[in-house]
Amino acid sequence: MPALVIAQDATAQQVEPSLDTAATIDAVIDAAVQQVNHRSRERLGDRYRRLRRQSLLIAEPLSAEDCCVQAMPEASPVKWHLAHTTWFFETFLLERFQSGFTPFHPQFRMLFNSYYEGVGEKFPRPQRGLLTRPSLAEVLAYRDEVDGRMLLLIDALDSGRAEAEEDHAQLADFLALLELGMQHEQQHQELMFTDIKILLSMNPLQPAYQPLPMSVCLGDPVELPLQWHRIQAGVVEIGHAGSGFCFDNERPRHRQFVEAYQCASRLVNNAEYLAFVEAGGYEDAALWLSEGWEWKQQLSLAHPLYWRPAADNQWQEFTEYGMQPLQPHRAAQHLSYYEADAYARWAGARLLTEAEWEHAAAHLQGQGREFFGVAWQWTSSSYAPYPGFVAAPGAVGEYNGKFMVNQYVLRGSSSATPLNHARLSYRNFFPATARWQVSGIRLARQL
Repeated sequence: MPALVIAQDATAQQVEPSLDTAATIDAVIDAAVQQVNHRSRERLGDRYRRLRRQSLLIAEPLSAEDCCVQAMPEASPVKWHLAHTTWFFETFLLERFQSGFTPFHPQFRMLFNSYYEGVGEKFPRPQRGLLTRPSLAEVLAYRDEVDGRMLLLIDALDSGRAEAEEDHAQLADFLALLELGMQHEQQHQELMFTDIKILLSMNPLQPAYQPLPMSVCLGDPVELPLQWHRIQAGVVEIGHAGSGFCFDNERPRHRQFVEAYQCASRLVNNAEYLAFVEAGGYEDAALWLSEGWEWKQQLSLAHPLYWRPAADNQWQEFTEYGMQPLQPHRAAQHLSYYEADAYARWAGARLLTEAEWEHAAAHLQGQGREFFGVAWQWTSSSYAPYPGFVAAPGAVGEYNGKFMVNQYVLRGSSSATPLNHARLSYRNFFPATARWQVSGIRLARQL
């Protein structure tokens, strides 16, 4: 039997399988077999190339030194991101599907394993910045080698090889893992942006990630009026629907009952959050959860992560273009769950649950509503499995399920999220203390 069988352009007619579609896999594969041809294989290869190139473009403004440093234990060096995303393709696809596979470097399996216990030993996450070797040049060579092998596999696909039953199963696994690998890299592309930003912000020189282009205007945007949309009580359906890709934590689609509530038409902006700061919100223990207050006190926090006080009672904000004047009408960003919750309480409101958010976003999407592409929005929902959730078998089953404790769900997407990576059912998640992600606030009020 050949080491690899047929593949499908993952963008064609939304028939790509996810890891939890075993019950319908035969129909999915039959559809894939009918659609695969030379042109579709070219599209799949082109998609892979574009995605991998995008990661390199994110790193392009950086020096080799920039790429090797780790700002904090929760972040990772850019060099590590570039290597780890490559490791994913090598470990989960090449090792399994390439005939006569040999690793690029036998110790890379350990060095760039993030958290997959089923794969084997891992290098400690807080120490990734100590990995001066391999060099950035060696990591880029690693990417080139793995990309070459992956593209050879994609180019070698032949529709005539999917005739046997066992080939169908192999095809299903390959398609699912390839799609997961590409979605995984898009997640790391956003993490690269946020890890770069916090790294550069710690430098007293306050360097810009990139110069401000002439075509970009950082003037204060037009203020969007804050309106409240009434949502009726009732049973709502949440979770991924359809045959397109989703992560396993977005399934199964299920019903929840929500009470009537009001949803804010936009995110909290800097002017509104500044009012909270200037009103002493960071000094009023009554507004904070107990653990949040203790955390804030330990770190002596008095304002959002990238805000800096300036002369004449003005504020500046560290951005990818360096330090810039705080824009009052831009959405407040880089806030922890604790800060979001305290602000909501101060404002006489609360955070949405994730069921409320998904239901509201499905019915209120439109210009100016900021559900997507501005900032991830904290919800009050703990990150937990949906009813009936089953993790995928094997090491890839560690992708989401084992993190369903002590974290909160964020919904939407941010300005750093790849455009084709966002969707209504996406469940992002971080600990309540996380501030370095592009996270903001959408308020709700009970009726």
